[in-house]
Amino acid sequence: MPLRPVISLLALCLGLSACGAETASRGSAAFTPDYGGVDTRLLDGDLVSFLVEMRGARDRADVHDYAECAAAQYALIRGYGFARHLRTNVMKRGDIWQGDAVYTISAALPRGLKTIDAEVVASHCVENGIPMV
Repeated sequence: MPLRPVISLLALCLGLSACGAETASRGSAAFTPDYGGVDTRLLDGDLVSFLVEMRGARDRADVHDYAECAAAQYALIRGYGFARHLRTNVMKRGDIWQGDAVYTISAALPRGLKTIDAEVVASHCVENGIPMV
C-alpha cells in the first residue's frame, strides 16, 4: 500500500480519537453552573445585545448556550419565532465567565447559517436547566 493513503488514514483516526476524547472529558466534567443573570439591550429595531455572566462554566460553549437561551426567550416574549446569531465574545476573569452576544430577532426564518428556532431552543434550555430572560 502506498504511504500517502496510510498517513491520511492515520491522521483521520487520530483526529477522530481526539474529538472523542474532548467530548468525553467535557461530558464527564462536574457541571454545577451558577447563572449570574442577563442584561438585555435593544440596539436598533431587531438587533439585540445579551450580556450574560456565570460561574462554573466548563468552557466558552456553556456561556454561548446561556446567551442563546436568553435570545430565544427574548424573541418569544417579543412575539417573534426566530433569531440569527451575529457574534458572541466570551471573557473569563477569575472564576467568572462573561458573554456579550448579539442577535437579530425576526418573525420569519432569517437568512444565514446561524439561525435559531426560538421555541426549539427555549425547550432545550428548559430541559437543560439553563435560565432565560
